[in-house]
Amino acid sequence: MSGISRTKPRQSPPQGTGKEAPKELLGAHVSIQGGTPTAPARGAAIGATALQIFTKTPNMWREPEITPEIAAAFMAARALHPVNAIVSHDSYLINLASPDEAQMAKSITAFQGELRRSTALGLDGIVSHPGNFMDDRDAGIERNAAGITECLRAVPGDPLVLLETTAGTGTALGRTFEELAAIRDLVADDVRHRVAFCADTCHIYSAGYDLVGDFDGVWRVWDEVIGIELLRCLHLNDSKTPFDSHRDRHELLGEGSLGTAPFERIMRDPRFAGIPKLLETPKGDDMVSNDTRMLAMLRSFGSN
Repeated sequence: MSGISRTKPRQSPPQGTGKEAPKELLGAHVSIQGGTPTAPARGAAIGATALQIFTKTPNMWREPEITPEIAAAFMAARALHPVNAIVSHDSYLINLASPDEAQMAKSITAFQGELRRSTALGLDGIVSHPGNFMDDRDAGIERNAAGITECLRAVPGDPLVLLETTAGTGTALGRTFEELAAIRDLVADDVRHRVAFCADTCHIYSAGYDLVGDFDGVWRVWDEVIGIELLRCLHLNDSKTPFDSHRDRHELLGEGSLGTAPFERIMRDPRFAGIPKLLETPKGDDMVSNDTRMLAMLRSFGSN
């Protein structure tokens, strides 16, 4: 566990785009094959009211630009296929906690690029995995916060950085709510309001937070350590592996070790109303049927 102070943030919750939260924000991660403007139509095909996308190939360092023409085409597609909230997920290669100077420099460049693309597209947030500390956990937390600070100062904009919970594999930061809070606490005061959080159900369960046996207790701890007001996105994924496995293996809802009960609770809990709820579950051969089925299941649970 980190020795860095883990005091719950006491600042006002960060503000997004200023748009009033719709009643339903439910969807999935969708492909941008053919370009980012293709995403809203893919969302419409599965009946989504919220989406997550990559703005670039996630396992390559190449940094594409969102030109004014691409941005305009994306906005036009979003108007044609209305989606209430869209977030991006940053590159898998980014490690803002790295002790290696070259890796850190590449990560800073890549994360600034993600901020610029997401701002150009008018997205609501950027889901980002905390980095891998590699050497010392506390030093990694400090490097992560310093990297986020540098990037946010370099790229003004509306999209929130949404630090995501992790399963705690290897040297990955973000396994505990305390680590996530510590990263945000160390982000500089002038940009800290642009940092909030994304909770992944598979990751939380695999990290040792028992959403099946102690659902209310998990969210009570979240509120005590982080603050429920800083939860701005939910990834709804079942897990292929058992509780506390520290492995990140997503499964279709109801077909893994979580079962359906935690997802029913999330859909009916007023604390989570107005928060984007996004699937990252296996797509299947046609890339549509599984998402459509999972979203229908979630809607059948009812919502607030």
